[in-house]
Amino acid sequence: MRQFGLIGYPLSHSFSQKFFTEKFLQENILNAQYDNFPIESIQSFTALWEQHPSLEGLNVTIPYKKEVISFLKHSSPVVQEIHACNCIRKFNNELYGYNTDVIGFEKSLLPFLQAHHKHALILGTGGAAAAVKWVLQQLNIQYQVVSRKGNNLELKTREVNTELKASLSYEQLTKSMVESHTLIINTSPLGMFPNVNEAPPIPYDAITAQHHLYDLVYNPTETLFMKKGLEKGATIQNGLAMLHIQAEESWTIWNAKM
Repeated sequence: MRQFGLIGYPLSHSFSQKFFTEKFLQENILNAQYDNFPIESIQSFTALWEQHPSLEGLNVTIPYKKEVISFLKHSSPVVQEIHACNCIRKFNNELYGYNTDVIGFEKSLLPFLQAHHKHALILGTGGAAAAVKWVLQQLNIQYQVVSRKGNNLELKTREVNTELKASLSYEQLTKSMVESHTLIINTSPLGMFPNVNEAPPIPYDAITAQHHLYDLVYNPTETLFMKKGLEKGATIQNGLAMLHIQAEESWTIWNAKM
């Protein structure tokens, strides 16, 4: 039996096991199974492979997308550049790391992009944010990172946008900045079930019908962040389409010829 799975902690919010279990049933894939592996520490990573010798591939979610890289023998160019990995394949007893978030995010975002979406706010600084930044760079969309504390770490990175490099705190985010950045992407877990009454603390009064709000959270399907945008006439989307796309890309990677 071929085995695949997901690592992260906790995994109560994960959709991957349900997705792949249904996929295997619908496509009559009888020799594969997908399991959740909620490891409390990345130090359990090596032991996981030893305990499950039939394990061929893993998806990686919060909080290990960056920490897992040190265990890889090979990393894709995207993983090397953004320092975030969410898909691992074992081949010839060596681990290969990939990032399918970039494909999922770009393909799911493109149908919503308008000509005026030239400046973006990225809320959060985790592994998903790294994928979002990479995609926006490829699309020549300038962006500003916003986080709880803010920092100057962005000054050390290579980015298309040379003017807006420093990560701001939510307190530093002004109404005028929200007005001028008509694409807002929430990469943080704020608003994720069961904390459905939470939302990133941004000036929602500055949102207009020109804005598009993309929440990478998919549970609930309409977060408070999205609802606040919808009330102002903005277009909205959640992260479900991105998850479907990246999951299918993972399956392609796990079955590709090496």
